[in-house]
Amino acid sequence: MTRLRAWHLAAGTALLAVLAAWSLFVGVSDLSLAGLLDGRPDEVRMLVESRLPRLLAILLAGTAMSVAGLVMMHITGNRFVTPSTAGTTESATLGVLVATLLAGGEALIVKMSFAVACALVGTFFFLAVLRRLTFRDMILVPLAGIMFGSVVGAATTFVAYRADLLQSLGAWTSGDFSGVLRGRYELLWIAGAVTVLGYLYADRFTVAGLGRSFAVNLGVRYDRVVNTGLVLTAVITAVVVVTVGEVPFVGLIVPNLVTMVLGDHLRYALPATALAGALFVLLCDIAGRLVRFPYEIPVSTVLGVVGAAAFLALLLGGGRQVRAR
Repeated sequence: MTRLRAWHLAAGTALLAVLAAWSLFVGVSDLSLAGLLDGRPDEVRMLVESRLPRLLAILLAGTAMSVAGLVMMHITGNRFVTPSTAGTTESATLGVLVATLLAGGEALIVKMSFAVACALVGTFFFLAVLRRLTFRDMILVPLAGIMFGSVVGAATTFVAYRADLLQSLGAWTSGDFSGVLRGRYELLWIAGAVTVLGYLYADRFTVAGLGRSFAVNLGVRYDRVVNTGLVLTAVITAVVVVTVGEVPFVGLIVPNLVTMVLGDHLRYALPATALAGALFVLLCDIAGRLVRFPYEIPVSTVLGVVGAAAFLALLLGGGRQVRAR
């Protein structure tokens, strides 16, 4: 099993490196290896100011959102509960709107602060509702989360309409890396740091996922671990939403596929999940740039199409497993 994990990581890393190098040269503006080696000012500036920051933003966002989904999946004990199915993403978007209404929302740090606060409130509220449900079916729980997210999203849309901010709201909710430039993506390094912190807590999250009584018997402070996981998830989601918009389905599809192959222990599954998340988002971004070249499809649209199909397959597969039991 150890060799299998090492092989998957090595193969994934090699594939990611190849695609990352290729993505630097995909775009409307001319950028060539020969031009970079010759030191042509325009091409060097394009690489440093646009293509490289975009690549880093893709890798950081994909890594962070996939790990956030893995952590939430474990601490809630449900494979389908992730930021995109628990109202966390929609709550973060509401926070961006509140920041714009109350503080102008010019500074990214202000937007991030409001987005984190609202994401935390929304996530904790959903889990409080979840604990009161008497019928906690594997499939019905995420559907309840989607309904909750839809309510939050509808409220956000209504407020944005009243404040004449619908166009801005559309820009916030559409995950897109085309506008990423140097100086406009650096908040994502916070998400990267939080992802590393999640790895340090991997063993505790794994034990917490086995249930309160089991975790307490092993000496793990269950409530503290769960709250820590929710805070990490909320921070990651808020930072990604503020910086590049909503990146749907990454935290749902990637962790499920990885744990099917490598198992549920976070210490082993988390690095592969982070790698697969970055690879998944990068593939979708490249596809969005090439499908209608020289025009570009937002990565959230590509992720929505691919992710919805994969989610339906996982949902139907999960339903069959539940009925079989």
